[in-house]
Amino acid sequence: MSPSSSRRRPFAAGALAVSAALVAVSFQTGSASAVSVRDAAIAHAKANVAHKASAFGFGADQALVVKDVIIDADGTQHVRFDRTYRGLPVVGGDLVVHQDSHGRFKGSSQAAAHEAKVTSTVPAVAAQQSAGHALQAAPHINQATSTPELIVWAADGTPRLAWRTTVAGVGPHGEPAGQVVVTDANSGAEIESYSTEEQATGTGHSEYTGDISLATTQQADGTFALIDPVRGHSTRDAHNLSASSVKATSGTLLTDADNVWGDGKKFSTDRATAAVDAHANTGWTYDYYKNTFGRNGIKNDGKGATVFVHVGTNWDNAQWSDACFCMMTGDGNGTTDPEQVDLDTMGHEMTHGVTSATANLRYSGESGGLNESTSDIFGTMVEWYANNKVDTPDYLFSDQSTPPWLRRFDKPSLDGASADCWSKTVGRLDVHNSSGVGNHWFYLASEGSGSKTINGFTYNSPTCNGSTVTGIGNQKVAAIWYRALTVYMTSTTTYKGARAASLSAATDLYGATSAEYKAVAAAWSAVSVS
Repeated sequence: MSPSSSRRRPFAAGALAVSAALVAVSFQTGSASAVSVRDAAIAHAKANVAHKASAFGFGADQALVVKDVIIDADGTQHVRFDRTYRGLPVVGGDLVVHQDSHGRFKGSSQAAAHEAKVTSTVPAVAAQQSAGHALQAAPHINQATSTPELIVWAADGTPRLAWRTTVAGVGPHGEPAGQVVVTDANSGAEIESYSTEEQATGTGHSEYTGDISLATTQQADGTFALIDPVRGHSTRDAHNLSASSVKATSGTLLTDADNVWGDGKKFSTDRATAAVDAHANTGWTYDYYKNTFGRNGIKNDGKGATVFVHVGTNWDNAQWSDACFCMMTGDGNGTTDPEQVDLDTMGHEMTHGVTSATANLRYSGESGGLNESTSDIFGTMVEWYANNKVDTPDYLFSDQSTPPWLRRFDKPSLDGASADCWSKTVGRLDVHNSSGVGNHWFYLASEGSGSKTINGFTYNSPTCNGSTVTGIGNQKVAAIWYRALTVYMTSTTTYKGARAASLSAATDLYGATSAEYKAVAAAWSAVSVS
């Protein structure tokens, strides 16, 4: 083989193709004409906001910062903006402008903030005071640093000057640990506090993907490296470096003389064994997004991520990091929990990167639950896409690394903490538990209510309103959810907003009178979201 050749794992059959009339066109690296279309869409969107300034709450001292542009195949444009006021980020001020192929205004999606104006941008509380308060609020973080940033906080719809202070350090196993503490810049009162880390805890008992093909690259010296030449990701051994210290260039690239990797054993002394699962499952995640939605990488820019195995000491977790654009996986606890590299866990964590690059759902309250639910949904869909003979597709999240399962979709409350149905208090739950509402909706819309056996496992999904729901299949529901996430949701979307976003997406893909639209609506009603 030539130096650039590799052995490729074949794509799974039956990948869903989103309706051709609505496949988004990427202009990340396109031609000059493509770039001009993107630029024209942005210019029209800015003009539409200015023309409808009162409707958007857009006025003096505000600016729009482009975050994303999606152009449908029929030319319909969706331009996503963040907003600033006198140069300060406006939390909850993001918006999406929807317009036709000529830039004519069709509608908008807006986060909670209408107005962004505050009386003064001079804080009464000093930055040092907010930094000290944040450190006191995060005593569980070791080697902590505290960095305050002045913002306009309007996530509840009411703008106020605030300090957003990020406490960063390490947790008990050397994993990255962080807390964001938001305080009123005039009174010093705490507004909210939430973790910066988006994690999925697991306890696996086996290596997960069996005997598979790996996409590798042959190097000039004749050895093979875990570099995927098509998808672009590489897999590295962190040598148990503390996760808080990991950078994209940390550790060493895994190489092998004969292109045969690992031994498939539990708690293997062969450090390549965990890398086999990590490398392959990252590929499946990339392939799922590419072949299902046309998404060219996590950020839709064609770039592959860096994947690290053997991170930290006794770190029983996996984590996505936007900062290094990498996936970090631990070795488990050393006694019962092996490496955290199973299919749905990898898909879950990397989906956090997709969410961050699109709607950027805040990791707090109902939007935080939706953030976690989105990762559960697409992590599960990666498993269905791969259709691996060892890890049979199911609606049990992390069943391979946390048997019998960490979370389940048909009745989330069976874990003893998650919510089956929406209520006014759902947003107060931990985001991994409030995600149950979205997971339950996804199952009902996909498979329907009642008892049924799927791939050998029996589920029994109730409804919160006593209704009977008929499912439309998880591929259609995932397509609807992906469009809702990338086109209609914003950073402060709630469950009610998610219902509206998914119905707009269902209308786009299947029509407002379609069975798919009705099933989506019925499933939301069945989890008490109206």
